[in-house]
Amino acid sequence: MLELTKRINHVDASEIHDNLVLPYELRIRGRLRATTETNLDVGLFLDRGPVLRDGDLLEAKSGEIIRIRAAEEPVVTARVETGLPLARLCYHLGNRHVTLAIGEDEQGAFVRFPPDHVLEELAERLGATVVHHTGTFDPEPGAYNQAGQGHSHGHRHGHSHGHSHGKSHDHTHAAGHTHAHGHKHTH
Repeated sequence: MLELTKRINHVDASEIHDNLVLPYELRIRGRLRATTETNLDVGLFLDRGPVLRDGDLLEAKSGEIIRIRAAEEPVVTARVETGLPLARLCYHLGNRHVTLAIGEDEQGAFVRFPPDHVLEELAERLGATVVHHTGTFDPEPGAYNQAGQGHSHGHRHGHSHGHSHGKSHDHTHAAGHTHAHGHKHTH
């Protein structure tokens, strides 16, 4: 088994030994046993943090370079007019704390996410055309996890939501931030 232990930035294409095709749910893991395109057994022994992105390169202890490829998997692509409609769609879907891929192709701008009937209905209410299909899912890394810089939120904290009827409740949340809709998250 080839032990993949190091993330690297750039190599000449001729130095790439093989490709490892993984769905998103496996690209978020730092420890994994898998098989490459040429049936080579590999084990991932990586630092926890950054998600493996399509095209990322990993180096084995023995020097081989393996390129990560995003697998085709069931996804939903929501398309809406660019500008404010797209911004609204991204805001409302992102406000549900789901992982989203945002992109543009020959058909225009899109937001892609794993199948979820609640999110699909929300997208349609916001004017999007929703299509179920098989495609790659390579979501946005997020502000706390920019290109190769991991930032993990391992702590828990409480926050309360004030309501007009005078009641509030506390619950834990994985990351601290403030939403424009008035829910303030504090450490």
